[in-house]
Amino acid sequence: MDPILYWNDVALEANRADITSHGQQPGPTRSSRALGIVHLAMYDAWAGVRNLATLSPYQTGLVAAPAGASAAAAVASAAHTALSALFSNQQAAFDAALGNAPVGGGVSASGANFGRQVALSLLAKRANDPGPGSAGYIYNPAPGHHRPDPLTSKAGDRPHGSEYGASRCYAVTTRHTLAPYPALGSAAYNKSVRQVRQKGIAPDQAGRIATNGLRTADETLAGIFWAYDGAKELGTPPRLYNQFVRQIAIEQVEATPGLSDAERTDRYARLFALVNAAMSDAGILAWAEKYRFDLWRPVVGVREHDASMGMVPSAPGQIDVDCDPTWLPLGAPKTNELAHNFTPGFPAYPSGHATFGAAAFHVTRLFFGVSVGDRDNDNLADGLGFVSDECDGVSRDNQGVVRPRHLRAFPGGLWEMIKENSLSRVYLGVHWNFDGFTPDASGEIDDSTNIGGVPLGLSIAEDIFNSGLAESAV
Repeated sequence: MDPILYWNDVALEANRADITSHGQQPGPTRSSRALGIVHLAMYDAWAGVRNLATLSPYQTGLVAAPAGASAAAAVASAAHTALSALFSNQQAAFDAALGNAPVGGGVSASGANFGRQVALSLLAKRANDPGPGSAGYIYNPAPGHHRPDPLTSKAGDRPHGSEYGASRCYAVTTRHTLAPYPALGSAAYNKSVRQVRQKGIAPDQAGRIATNGLRTADETLAGIFWAYDGAKELGTPPRLYNQFVRQIAIEQVEATPGLSDAERTDRYARLFALVNAAMSDAGILAWAEKYRFDLWRPVVGVREHDASMGMVPSAPGQIDVDCDPTWLPLGAPKTNELAHNFTPGFPAYPSGHATFGAAAFHVTRLFFGVSVGDRDNDNLADGLGFVSDECDGVSRDNQGVVRPRHLRAFPGGLWEMIKENSLSRVYLGVHWNFDGFTPDASGEIDDSTNIGGVPLGLSIAEDIFNSGLAESAV
């Protein structure tokens, strides 16, 4: 097997196992960080041995690879070293993976030593990244500010990663920021309230909504399909996006005529480094914006959508027609557990899903020839069907019922994936539509507004692709 694909599979399994049982790299921020470190270490190990002008190293200051070293052995050692440091509770699994890893031609010992040095260098550079905690965060009781999910929160719960956005970035050249979301009470904001109140409502409350405004069966499926909200046996969204990029990458690379095995690995190494660097920066920059804006989630915002409601009511009176004080969302699915669905415990704006997905999928589009600035459908998913582990015929919903296996098509390619991934969060009732993107008159993404996670992810992808994948100074 190709060494990059082999270790990508090991890394994605590490994410699944960690979220299920270990919790060493929790949540979307730390899991994107871990996958970024592993794939950038593998890239530098491979690129260092290959020593090609088209594979410029990511890290500065690396020693030269020994002449005659095995590039595959360098990748194996880099991956094993990084994974062992990040997920130490899974050491036995990584040792077994190393024993079965493809090592290719060349001198294995010198390649392995070089790969180890590359990984240790990168781990040292990221050693002071903030953790996932929020010790200094104080909930603001004023309208519009983030507060815990009233259905599933417990006393003492803290939001995820309030300090994480201060991390040094991975590969962007500037710290991209967003314009403010529509003001509370504005026409655009109220329209979003009405949309999520209809499309994101819990099934047992749906009788309150006119039939023509309800979430369809396919919208419900889309919400679940893209979820991966730290579910047991599934992992986090960066794992899902890697799974889909992997499927498209294999299809595209294997269809390229005349490539040697090493040239195929050149492409996989650089692509997965780009994708996971983009998602690492997406985690940092999205979380910086989340805590800058501190916007409440629909589970609070719909219930308190009136001046007479909330912790700090500003006026007495009858409630607004768009306010529903007992509203609950379908919620992020508690897959493979018997528990309430939930709303993620950190601010809404921008959507992390939308930012991660746009960054990962758009940098993949650029890698396979879509032009910078292109905002149209592509053909990169033509003829392919995609299975999410949320809907694989094995995973169970929160009532213990096995969900049927679903093979989903995307005739609009990765651009369609970017849109549906973002909208899926509205269908679950855990995000406002502007957390992802502002639609134009035809429903397409209008990233000229610079509002939401999709524009942020697109900016990250284009920045990293244009600048050539180098260590960030910001």
